[in-house]
Amino acid sequence: MMKRFPLYPMLAALLGATFFILPLVATFYFSLKMTRGELGFAAYQSVFNSAAFLKTISYSTVASLVAILIGAIIVVPTAYWVRLKLPKLRPVVEFISLLPLILPPVVLVFGYIRLFGSNSWMPLTTSTLGTDVLLVMGYVVLSMPYMFRAVDNGMAAIDISTLSEAAQSLGASRVRTIVSVIFPNVRAAIISGAFLTFSISLGEFVLASLLNRPAFGPYLVQLGQDRAYEPAALAIMSFGFTWCCMALMQVFATRKPGQRWLPFPNSRPATRT
Repeated sequence: MMKRFPLYPMLAALLGATFFILPLVATFYFSLKMTRGELGFAAYQSVFNSAAFLKTISYSTVASLVAILIGAIIVVPTAYWVRLKLPKLRPVVEFISLLPLILPPVVLVFGYIRLFGSNSWMPLTTSTLGTDVLLVMGYVVLSMPYMFRAVDNGMAAIDISTLSEAAQSLGASRVRTIVSVIFPNVRAAIISGAFLTFSISLGEFVLASLLNRPAFGPYLVQLGQDRAYEPAALAIMSFGFTWCCMALMQVFATRKPGQRWLPFPNSRPATRT
């Protein structure tokens, strides 16, 4: 019996793909029309030659990487301890981790400004370093739901109780167990959460704008108000970067420990015995 062709699901998929692809194609085509009468990559060249672009993208990259490091240090031990010793507190921890999805970033940043303002016992907003610290901690908070969910799902796939007992039987402390046993086993989950954190932090606008930091998000908005073709080029570049992060996340998530990056055979000659 021949299977019927899935006409309606295929039409729905094509309609959805058209809804997302057509704006990208139009934006890409518009970004190529910076030079009158011809198509070219002048807008992309203008973006890469801009000192402001290099400054903001480097600043946001460093801030995002620091946020990833702090988030992993906070989330991995917390998720490990809740799963191992405090399973009754799991709903509470999950609710706390989801709060950044409920509270708008503008509420968070105004809370930072009021709490760490010039009249506070810790006036972080009065110095450049203090404001950078607030921005990074804001990135950590905004990415907490994604980092926690990725790490928690990674720990659900391994037997942390058996691994912890085996490490303790070999004389490892709790900290050594987390660093040497738990971290390597949830490496793919951490990297998945790290790419999500990087994507969120790189284009974040509200925190960086209200804290007056030279990040990529405010630069993109300001460029959209001043120029025509460069913002379209930046939009395409940001979209491509996000898809690259998703592809890398998939590669790291499906890669097994000890697996080769490339399926090449071992080139070393076999030794005769």
